[in-house]
Amino acid sequence: MKFLFLPVSIGLGLVAGLVGKKIFEQAWGLIDDEEPPDAKHREISFPKLVVALLFEGAIFRLVKGLTDHGARRGFARMTGVWPGEEAPEPE
Repeated sequence: MKFLFLPVSIGLGLVAGLVGKKIFEQAWGLIDDEEPPDAKHREISFPKLVVALLFEGAIFRLVKGLTDHGARRGFARMTGVWPGEEAPEPE
């Protein structure tokens, strides 16, 4: 059953990436009037690039994590099987 979750996970991961990108663009508009710097831009402020990349990464990780966990909960409700580990491994 767990292998059936893979296409769901991939599809929702793509959607989460798009949603995260839109959220970042909207949030960056509140920080700066210019578009967010990108590593491919030649003339950018290095500190501004670092802040943008950290902010973008945090938003992406948050949206992806919440989407993934929600999808797993829904899958488990529908199938009765949790597609993943039950709890973190103890150290």
